[in-house]
Amino acid sequence: MVGGCVRDILLGKHPKDFDVTTNATPEQIKGLFRNCRLIGRRFRLAHIVYGREVIEVATFRGHHQEESEEDNEQESNLSKQSDHGQLLRDNVFGSIEEDAQRRDFTINAMYYNIADFSITDFAGGMAAIKAKEIALIGDPALRYREDPVRMLRAVRFAVKLNMRISDKSAKPILELAPLLANIPAARLFEEILKLLLSGQGLETFRLLCQYHLFEPLFPLLAPMLKDQQSREVRFVEQVLINTDNRINTGQRVTPAFIFAAFLWYPLEERVQQLMVEGGLTHFDAFNLAMNDVLQKQIQRIMIPKRFTIPIREIWQLQTRMSKRFGRRAYQMLEHPKFRAAYDFLLVRSEVEGGQLLELAEWWTEFQEADEDARKTMLLTLRNTESGAGAPSRNRRYRGKKKV
Repeated sequence: MVGGCVRDILLGKHPKDFDVTTNATPEQIKGLFRNCRLIGRRFRLAHIVYGREVIEVATFRGHHQEESEEDNEQESNLSKQSDHGQLLRDNVFGSIEEDAQRRDFTINAMYYNIADFSITDFAGGMAAIKAKEIALIGDPALRYREDPVRMLRAVRFAVKLNMRISDKSAKPILELAPLLANIPAARLFEEILKLLLSGQGLETFRLLCQYHLFEPLFPLLAPMLKDQQSREVRFVEQVLINTDNRINTGQRVTPAFIFAAFLWYPLEERVQQLMVEGGLTHFDAFNLAMNDVLQKQIQRIMIPKRFTIPIREIWQLQTRMSKRFGRRAYQMLEHPKFRAAYDFLLVRSEVEGGQLLELAEWWTEFQEADEDARKTMLLTLRNTESGAGAPSRNRRYRGKKKV
């Protein structure tokens, strides 16, 4: 066994999964187990299936080599890099010593041998654990170029394990952070979930900003976060605080809420821009702005449609929640995304205050009220015309009907 499972056991944590590695090639593993299937092109792996359990087995990786005619005949055993130095394929097999040098962090390069119950540490992982330090194996700049996602992993491990990123490993991050723009958007979506839905999202967010890693992930929001006292920063941090609390108390969370929050103020900015420059109504500008903002964001992080739909609903309900007359308030309560939209409104009201706070308090009271109290609230609202969307008393004169 190798990697995170060995690390977590040494730290007294319960491993999430167990990684197995061997000197046998994927094809040799498949020959030994009928219930084995080979997966991956970038990293060739063997999945051995036992009922509902899947054991993932990797072959020891070796050092990179230049392509030759012989290599071209066996493409699955090649290491290929992009112009930026990013590894596109890594199927050069080698020894356990070489495999250790190919791993990312020292704390992930310890091997547990089940034959004699020994731990082999080639890269100083034990010392790093004692020093509470996240350190890359080899030249950090080169390793980040091979896979820029390692910068995100460094942040994630630092927060998760309550460690610090070593000075040597931290130094190149500011310069190389833009390389994240070269990572497939679908892969970054999975990484974002690991980063922000870990129960430590607030601390992770702050560390991402510290190392300028947030900007290539959310380029529309990042420019708004320069002032630490701004409403945008306070809003994002409050959303992450609430999300962390829900995760740590076993409550359900959805990525849609996080993305809706991160893109809310870029959405508002785009709406105003379209209204001024295009002369559009707020309704038309809002609908067009939703498309624009989501389209730009998914170029960096591929948000699946199953999340973009509820993101839109949460946004749309923010505008509809101020229109409370007649049956609208009751219809709003019946909307499938009302609760998420209401929670979203609560955070906005905490940050912005003013009329938004009054609106949030009204919806809180309306939900808890009985039917008679609700009717009274709606009647009071109509009489005072304090809610947006009140029907106009000024009727247009149509003139007498001609006979």
